Amino acid sequence: MALRPMMWGPLSAVGVSLAVLTYIVDQIHKWYMINVFDIDRLQPVKVVPGFDLVMVWNYGISYGWFASHSQATRWILIALSLLAAVLLWIWLARQARPMVAAAIGLVLGGALANATDRLVHGAVADFFHLYVAGFSWYVFNIADMAIVAGVLVLMYDSFTYQEKQTDN
Repeated sequence: MALRPMMWGPLSAVGVSLAVLTYIVDQIHKWYMINVFDIDRLQPVKVVPGFDLVMVWNYGISYGWFASHSQATRWILIALSLLAAVLLWIWLARQARPMVAAAIGLVLGGALANATDRLVHGAVADFFHLYVAGFSWYVFNIADMAIVAGVLVLMYDSFTYQEKQTDN
């Protein structure tokens, strides 16, 4: 298989554009919250009932699973994120459906943004805290929202997409 078709397809620009946009928005937001807004000093900031801005460094993956302060874990998580990014890129290059390409782009951008946090800070910066009636949802960031949105679109597509049937 030729390298070019494996690495760039008809809808790659759609996915890459959303990945770049997601990455930039997430990184600017994190920079602003840490360096300008100074969330670490001001936290918690009550936005509306059930939603606060806080500063949490996530040393694990989603929900803080596999959290560890060890350098080995940090580099393993960075490597896994980069491997996932390569696989997502290859998947994106093979897409013929815009909705799937867009969803892959959101996941790719979010994964690379969180990998950058691990590389630069040693952990992922999270700020958004949702809670209701004593139940506290995990703390998350824009990259996490993009990943979840992308995965939800991919799930929706997997349940609703029907290939055109051809009669021979």
